[in-house]
Amino acid sequence: MKSIFLKVFVFIFLSISFFSCGLQSPKVLVFTKTEGFRHGSIESGVVALEKMANDHKFVIDTTADAKMFTESNLKQYKAVVFLNTTGDILNDEQQAAFEKYIKSGGGYVGIHAAADAEYSWPWYNKLVGGYFNGHPKVQKATLQVIDNTHLATKMLDATWEKVDEWYNYKDLNEDVNVLLDIDEKSYSGGTNGDNHPMAWYHDYDGGRAFYTGLGHTNVTFENPVFLQHLYGGIKYAMGEKK
Repeated sequence: MKSIFLKVFVFIFLSISFFSCGLQSPKVLVFTKTEGFRHGSIESGVVALEKMANDHKFVIDTTADAKMFTESNLKQYKAVVFLNTTGDILNDEQQAAFEKYIKSGGGYVGIHAAADAEYSWPWYNKLVGGYFNGHPKVQKATLQVIDNTHLATKMLDATWEKVDEWYNYKDLNEDVNVLLDIDEKSYSGGTNGDNHPMAWYHDYDGGRAFYTGLGHTNVTFENPVFLQHLYGGIKYAMGEKK
C-alpha cells in the first residue's frame, strides 16, 4: 500500500512540476548602461516596458550593471533589450558571454541609441545593424513601411508620420531585413539618401536581432503605435512568430 501511495505522490509531484515549468513566463533583460550621452527617456522607456510586460505576461529585469552579462545568467532570458545604451558598455569577458548567448539562440532588441555603442566591437556592429552617424534636431518625418508582414510593422499603414530624433547611420549591415525607411525629403538633416533604414531585423549568428531607430523622446514611449511596433520586435527577438 505504501508503495502505491508513493508512486501516486511522485506522479502528482512530477505532473505539477511539468505544468509549472510550461507555464513560466518568458523573461527579458533590459540593459540601460551608458558611457556616453544618457537619454532622459531611458526612465520613460523602462516604465513603458514594465507596463508592456505586465500586459503581455512576460517578466523583465532592468539593469545598468554589465556584470549581469555572464553566460550562466543570460541563459534565463528569451531576449536582451539595449535601451538607449551608449559608449563602451561591456568588457571583453562580457562581450564573449553575450556572443555565446546569441549563438545559443538568444534574442537582441536595440532601441535608438543602441546604435551609439561598442564602436570597436565588429560583431556588435553586425548584430545591431549599423552605427550612429549624427542627427539633426527633433522634428516630424515620414516613415515608409517596407514590410508590413512583420510583427513590428503589421499594425502600420503604408506611411507613418512621427516626431523623433532621426539618426543617420554608417557601417550598415546589408544583410538585415529593412522594415521602415525614412523619407529624407520629409525632414531636414538626413545624410543616408534614398536608402535610409530606420528599423530592421535579421537572424544573426544563431540568434535573432531587431533594431528600431525610434525612441529618443519621452513622448515616444507613450505612443501606442510605437509601443505596438516595439512589442512586435521583442516578440520576434523572443522567437515568437505571431
